[in-house]
Amino acid sequence: NNHSVPMQTLQQAGAWLVDIHGQHEHQSLLHRDVQRDLLDDFACHAALREKVAECYYQWQTLATQWHTLRQTAADREARLDLLRYQVRELDGLNPAAGEGAALDEEHTRLHHANRLLDTCQRALQTLYEDEGALVAQLGHTTQELTQLQRYDSRLAAPLQLLGEAAIQLDEAAAELRNYANAIDLDPERLAQVENRLNALHDAARKHRVAVEELPALHERLTSELAALENCDVQLESLRKEIATAAAHYEELARQLGAGRASAATTLAAAVSRHIHELGMPGGRFSIALETRAAADYSPHGMEQTEFLVSANPGQPPRPLAKVASGGELSRISLAIQVVAARNVRVPTLIFDEVDAGIGGGVAEMVGKQLRALGGSHQVLCVTHLPQVAALAHHHWQVSKQTRDGETFTAVAALSESARCEEIARMLGGMEITRQTRAHAKDMIARAQAHAELGEVTS
Repeated sequence: NNHSVPMQTLQQAGAWLVDIHGQHEHQSLLHRDVQRDLLDDFACHAALREKVAECYYQWQTLATQWHTLRQTAADREARLDLLRYQVRELDGLNPAAGEGAALDEEHTRLHHANRLLDTCQRALQTLYEDEGALVAQLGHTTQELTQLQRYDSRLAAPLQLLGEAAIQLDEAAAELRNYANAIDLDPERLAQVENRLNALHDAARKHRVAVEELPALHERLTSELAALENCDVQLESLRKEIATAAAHYEELARQLGAGRASAATTLAAAVSRHIHELGMPGGRFSIALETRAAADYSPHGMEQTEFLVSANPGQPPRPLAKVASGGELSRISLAIQVVAARNVRVPTLIFDEVDAGIGGGVAEMVGKQLRALGGSHQVLCVTHLPQVAALAHHHWQVSKQTRDGETFTAVAALSESARCEEIARMLGGMEITRQTRAHAKDMIARAQAHAELGEVTS
C-alpha cells in the first residue's frame, strides 16, 4: 500500500497474499499445518475448529492453575507455619489505612505542646492583655481619626479598613483562645503514640515495606493463608473442572476428526481424478490422519494431517514433501488448488512452469485447469507451452534485453495480434511461417471457444 515495511513483515503478509507453486518453490502445501488448514477449509470446519481451540485453552489454563497450586502445596507446611505467625503478629498490630501519617502528625503536636501553648498565650497578651495591647491601640487610633473625620471626609476609607482590621483581630484572638484551650499537655498520650509508631515501624522494617503498606500486606497474607488452608479443597475442585474441560475438548475434537476423515476421502478422490487428467494416469492422492498421543493434543485437534501421493502404479503413497519429481509436485499442487479453490485463503496464486515434462493433450488440460482456477482467484502462470498460454485470459511476454553490457528483464502486455505472433513463436521456434501463424490463430480461437463453453456450463 505504498508504505515501506521491514522484510520480515513483508514475508509474513506475503504468505497470506501470494502462494507460489513451482518446481522448487512450494511455499505452503508442503507444511502439515497448511495441509490441515486446507482440509478444514474444504470441510467448512472454521466454527468447529474455533470451539475446539477455545476448549483446549480453557483446559490448559485449568491444568496450569492445578500444577501451580500443587507445587505450592508441596511447600505448604513450612509456608503455613510462617504465614500463621506473620498473620497472628499483624492481627495483634492491626494496622489501619492512613494510621502512620495521622500518628506522625499527632506525635509532632504532642511533642511541641508546651511551645505551642506558650506562643498562643503570648500572642493573646500582645493583642489584649498587655499594657499597650494592639487592640487597645487600634481602638484609640480609630477614635482619634473618627473625631478628625469631620474636618476631612477622605479619612472615611482608612477608618473603614481599621474597623475591618479590628474585627479580624477580634476573630483571630478568639481562634487563638480556643486553640490554646484545646492544647493537651498529656505525657502519657505522647508515650502511647511513640510506642505505637515504634511498633508500626518495626513491623514495616521486618516485612521490608513502608508503614503505609502494612494494611495491604496484612490483607494479602491473610488471603494467602486462607487459600493454603483450603488447598486440598481447591485442588479437588480444580481436578473436577479439568476432567470436565478435557472431556468437552475430546468430544468436540472427535467431531472434528470425524469431519476431517469424511472430507479427506472426498478431497482425495477429487484430487486423484484431477492428477489423472494432468498427465499422471496412475497417480493416487490420499490424506493420512494420524491420532496424536493424549499428551500431544493441540488446539487444532487430536490428529495430524499429512498429504500422501503415489505417482505411479505399484508405488506406496509417500508424503507430498518427499515427491521426487518437481513437475509432478507442481501438477499435484495444481490439482489440490483447483479442487479446494472455493475455500482457499490465498487470493493470488503463481504457478511457475507447472507444465514441466508434459505436452500435447495433458498440457491443454493444465491450461483448462488454470483457467477454471482463474475464475475465483488471481492466477499468474509462467509457461513455455502454447497449449497453456492459449487458454489464458491475458498474455504477457517476458524477455531479456542487453544494453551497454547490462541485462534487463522486460514484461510487455500483448495485443491479440501480438499474442498470436507469440504463440506462433512458441510453436515454431525461431522461424515463424505462415502455416505456424495460422496454427497459432486456430489454437487461440479453439482454446477460447472451449474455455468459454466450459465457463458457461460450469
